[in-house]
Amino acid sequence: MNDDIKAILEKQKYYVVGEHSGVKLCHWLGEKLLRGRPCYKESFYGIQSHRCLQMTPAVNHCTSTCLFCWRYQGHLETKIPQEDDPKFILDEAIKGQRKLITGYKGDERTDPGMFQEAQNPNMVACSLSGEPTMYSQLSDFFEECHKRDMTTFLVTNGTMPEVLENMDTLPRQLYVTVAAPNEEIYKRLCVPLQKDGWERLNRTLELLPSLDTRTVIRHTLVDGWNIGWEKQYAKLVEKANPLFIEPKGYVFVGYSRERMHNDNMPSHEKIMQFSKILGREIGREVLAEQKPSRVVLLGEDKSKMHIRRD
Repeated sequence: MNDDIKAILEKQKYYVVGEHSGVKLCHWLGEKLLRGRPCYKESFYGIQSHRCLQMTPAVNHCTSTCLFCWRYQGHLETKIPQEDDPKFILDEAIKGQRKLITGYKGDERTDPGMFQEAQNPNMVACSLSGEPTMYSQLSDFFEECHKRDMTTFLVTNGTMPEVLENMDTLPRQLYVTVAAPNEEIYKRLCVPLQKDGWERLNRTLELLPSLDTRTVIRHTLVDGWNIGWEKQYAKLVEKANPLFIEPKGYVFVGYSRERMHNDNMPSHEKIMQFSKILGREIGREVLAEQKPSRVVLLGEDKSKMHIRRD
């Protein structure tokens, strides 16, 4: 990894793993340890926020330069030239998580039992930064996670459908970000580095119904850019036929502040309004919401929300 990139990441409190991976503590992990407040993934899907490992095998590699992305995009790479072993990445990511949470142990607000549990994460959120599907051994990485009885979530921008199609081991839950209702907005807001990015995303959506895993479409909503167009979003959702849909508001943080404005951050009320209209279009209902994260969950069956660990 480029030394300058590594220095920037470490300044942002990433723990850099090998040549192309990274770990960073989620805000909600700290909230759970200090105040017992879980993230929406715990409320929606039943995972434990304090045992969640937020990581990526492509910390500085992506196929898009989304304007709303809070990550550093300077010197972004479009290929991982030298890949690390999946077991090495997972071992080092857990080691990094343990180092990053050390400071919570001395805080009197920290629940001692939860801190002990946090030493051994049982949930891997493969997102954080970059595009994880650029790592060619991603299937083997999930296989290693599952051998250790770890739940796995993958968040992808959908531009590598061939990777998802050929994975022997899929994550327990697969998110695809659909941040635009049409190609024009997609090109302006997501700024793809692939000429056929929109076509690739649509191929991924067409692929989803055939994949043997739980699927979620996430709409990252940016006020003044991509809110509205519910009928167009509905057509994309119907193509993918996911188990759930997550409309979630953009947050004015990190490097996105160089490209966006505070008023691009939609209110929870606006997210809810969008969700209800979209729900009517696709025949889904609001199953849950979490106001602090400005996120709503749409689906058909509330009993399927919590992910099983067997």
